[in-house]
Amino acid sequence: MTRLSLKFCLPLLLLAGCGLHPVALGSSAPASVVPVSDWPVHRSPTAVDVAMERRIAEIVAGMTLEQKVGQITQPEIRYITPEEVRQYYIGSVLNGGGSWPDMDKAATVQEWAALSNRYYLASVSTDMPTQIPVIWGTDAVHGHNNVAGATLFPHNIGLGAAHDPALVERIGRATARQARATGITWVFAPTLAVGENRRWGRTYESYSSDPAIVGQYADAMVRGLQGGLDGEGDVVATAKHFMGDGGTFNGIDQGETRATREEMITRHGAGYYAALDAGVQTVMASYNSWNDVQAGEDYGKMHGSRELLIDVLRGRLGFDGFVVSDWNGIDQVPGCTKDHCAAAINAGIDMVMVPEDWRAFITNTVSDVREGRIPMARLDEAVTRILRVKMRSGLFERAPSESTYNGRADAVQASALAREAVRKSVVLLKNDGGVLPLARDRKILVVGASADSLSNQTGGWSLTWQGTENTNADFRGGTTLLGALRRVLGADNVVYSIDGVGVDVSGFDAVIAVLGETPYAEYNGDVRHPAPVQHSLAYPADLTTLRTVSGRGVPVVTVLYSGRPAYANDLINLSDAFVAGFLPGTEGDGLVDVLLGGEYDFTGRLSFAWPGSACSTGEGPGDIVQFARGYGLSYAKAVTVGRLPTPITPATCEAQEPYARE
Repeated sequence: MTRLSLKFCLPLLLLAGCGLHPVALGSSAPASVVPVSDWPVHRSPTAVDVAMERRIAEIVAGMTLEQKVGQITQPEIRYITPEEVRQYYIGSVLNGGGSWPDMDKAATVQEWAALSNRYYLASVSTDMPTQIPVIWGTDAVHGHNNVAGATLFPHNIGLGAAHDPALVERIGRATARQARATGITWVFAPTLAVGENRRWGRTYESYSSDPAIVGQYADAMVRGLQGGLDGEGDVVATAKHFMGDGGTFNGIDQGETRATREEMITRHGAGYYAALDAGVQTVMASYNSWNDVQAGEDYGKMHGSRELLIDVLRGRLGFDGFVVSDWNGIDQVPGCTKDHCAAAINAGIDMVMVPEDWRAFITNTVSDVREGRIPMARLDEAVTRILRVKMRSGLFERAPSESTYNGRADAVQASALAREAVRKSVVLLKNDGGVLPLARDRKILVVGASADSLSNQTGGWSLTWQGTENTNADFRGGTTLLGALRRVLGADNVVYSIDGVGVDVSGFDAVIAVLGETPYAEYNGDVRHPAPVQHSLAYPADLTTLRTVSGRGVPVVTVLYSGRPAYANDLINLSDAFVAGFLPGTEGDGLVDVLLGGEYDFTGRLSFAWPGSACSTGEGPGDIVQFARGYGLSYAKAVTVGRLPTPITPATCEAQEPYARE
């Protein structure tokens, strides 16, 4: 067993995978056995700073009720001005997906940084005895994805296939620099979901269905983002979404996670143990609920679960940072609304994300405290935790504008790193006859709507929330696969036809078909049961295009962009070589690096099982797995895949069972 595997087998309690007894986390004492039925014991790796705690207590003691409530309130930048941040003593602002300074998608890095500075200056010019700086949070989930011109990395599903925690840590460092360039010091990442059902529209935000991989990457990304929290290129990280969001029933986003206590502890908790061990400073509560059906215990919505947020996260796991809610997440707690939820605050939510209705939230929460529905001690604790993170991250000592990266357009660029990540994260599923690598002196026909689409190449959470309504020009400098091929092979040697219709295929040495899903993000990306989940059903034009060029005596290489393991046996059978490209981001050159002959081979290996039928959604009973987790071909070892079975796709997937074959 390697040192790396030992490090993560112990805290993640993966008994079957490690063959070891679980131990208490974060303790210098000898390892002690913890029953798998109970949560592990963890201690914060960040030592208590007595002087800091004394300073925080003095600040809190000198605050009015309204000032305290302002600190736990997080509006969205579209709905609050810097002057209102000052007036209401606001503790944090955020920009959601598809929100930019002055709602200008083309806003420059300097314009982002200028707005950040206006919010900061407003927050430290109040009538409070001690000025408390505002902290700005953003969804930088595959690079600083809201900012035009920022390099976007492969989404998590691809990074999981790279099996390279050191690469992920470097991506975290680069993402932190990107954020600091815009004056932002808090990032809502990493997502630590263990994806179990590919119907889930957020599958691509999960590193793997293997908790061990999620744990390794949690550690790496948190360390990459946060550094020592004392550098000019460090940001506060967020472990999200606590917890179980990747295991919701039928993959329904914001749905019910039907898991046993043991499954929550050993599977869905895995990433959080590693993130906490790495010193993550904030945790975001999840929209989902938890129902232990087997034990007959329904824990309800995570946003209202005192047992999970206080007893487990603060108590057993020793978390001493702060918990932030998700976008209007309090609205889903029984008895609550978007602007009023004493239950969530009492359950352990410290900072409440109330994008639009923040004024009413402040009024309602002040009343709740005055009338005893929220104890003052609970409010003081929330403010204390928020101030602790702000102090640890240096906000009290230096303005975000003082970072050497602030306002620098070059700091959001990391194309070489992203290109490396692309070539390491794509997986070669088929290469019959050694079609790949393609020689560089050949004439290539490129087909498929995704070949020249940065929107399809980057997926959701790219400039906009869902990744829609973008053009290639919006990305400022990104390279499509078509553009990368033309740059390497020369424009005269690369001919593009979106559908291949009317093209004499025999006049080319090879065809590269670039197929893909169109972008989606949370909720909108769900494929609701009982609909089959098959790429060619959702995107029939891709199948038609492939049929147009296949079987013409010219080898066909297919690259598929997808945010989930895609049932595509029909497409694979029409291809001589097939590459799972997932959602590689802005650097199409990384794909060319491995498709053409040269120094790079395919090293990516699946971090999720690849389905063998349209109704197989995971790795459970009744699922047909075509390619197991860990599968992936390379040039160094030739394997013939041959023709794959194509089960008849039923009209609905009412049962998870094999279907008749053609």
